[in-house]
Amino acid sequence: MQLDSGGSSWPGQVTVRQLADGREIRYFDDQATPGPVHQTTDTRPLPEPPRAGEIRFDVLTGEWVTVAGHRMNRTFLPSAADCPLDPTRDPAHPTEVPDSDYDVVVFANRFPSYAPQAVGPDAAAHPDVLGPPDRPALGHCDVIVFSSDHEASIVDLPGPRLRTIVEAWVERTAALSGDPAVAEVFVFENSGEEIGVTLSHPHGQVYAYPFVPPRSAQLLERSRRYRAATGGNLLRDVLAAELAEERRVVLRGRHFSAYVPRAARWPVEVHLAPHRDVPDLAALDDAERAELGGLYQELLRRVNRFHPGIERVPYISGWHQAPTGEDRDLGRLHLQVFSLLRAPGKLKYLAGSESGMGAWVNDTTPERIAGRLREVAS
Repeated sequence: MQLDSGGSSWPGQVTVRQLADGREIRYFDDQATPGPVHQTTDTRPLPEPPRAGEIRFDVLTGEWVTVAGHRMNRTFLPSAADCPLDPTRDPAHPTEVPDSDYDVVVFANRFPSYAPQAVGPDAAAHPDVLGPPDRPALGHCDVIVFSSDHEASIVDLPGPRLRTIVEAWVERTAALSGDPAVAEVFVFENSGEEIGVTLSHPHGQVYAYPFVPPRSAQLLERSRRYRAATGGNLLRDVLAAELAEERRVVLRGRHFSAYVPRAARWPVEVHLAPHRDVPDLAALDDAERAELGGLYQELLRRVNRFHPGIERVPYISGWHQAPTGEDRDLGRLHLQVFSLLRAPGKLKYLAGSESGMGAWVNDTTPERIAGRLREVAS
């Protein structure tokens, strides 16, 4: 099945096929082409995809914890020759992508933290526990592969590819948000083994949670209190205050601006937010999508140049989006990019006070971070 770009200025197309175990795979092409594409069949003898584990409520913190025991044996640092995200160029050695070439592909993770099917109805419920009973970890975990080139990096991809990646984010956010089991969709990328990357091929992920995650829940509560006290939108007013003060602003576009937050926690941290009140990626208009890819790539380039003498800085990049249901009006789309690398060869470890008590200490100042990110602009 081939889909057009829905009237946007993106010149590409989406083709939906099916993998051997029933999972869908979506090919996002930078340019639309006439006729059928990506018709190679997945011939692997795959087992049925794993079903959802469970989520358990921690009565001490008020947070849900996901239990996904089937992930213990997931793929870990395979050799380049055995990368499951490469295209299948040799039919004798098939990968997760049946076609021999692609621009961007999206498919469900074979080792998901959240899955659309449970083991059985209410199989995880235990009425004798304190607090809410356990529930199936219903949801979705998608993999977004940014390039068929195993050695590529998102900072080096051509401009049209970044637009295609944005379109993949938008499409998956819209589709997964429509599942009534999903409470929030989180689009993110991990880069570098130092922060836990187990597949070096350039890729990101999309998690569709069956609950509002702790960080989002805390932000929503702060936003609720701020609205009650001032009538304003907390995230909108934070952006306005940063743009007015200017000290920590690192770039301004027509539709987005980036700044280092006043209370940044990480040795490298920057946020990117739309000027317009937008709940999620799916709500961006055509002009905003067109600008976003270039700004995102420029931010990542600056992060990679932050520490002199090293080529790549490990980072986590995540799009925080409004919940799909209750409190949606309190959410506002924004990106957080941060790195644990405080100096070349030196990681910021979360030791006793931060890991045990959540009492954060930053070893630098947000103003220094912002100054350096401006200094290394393209």
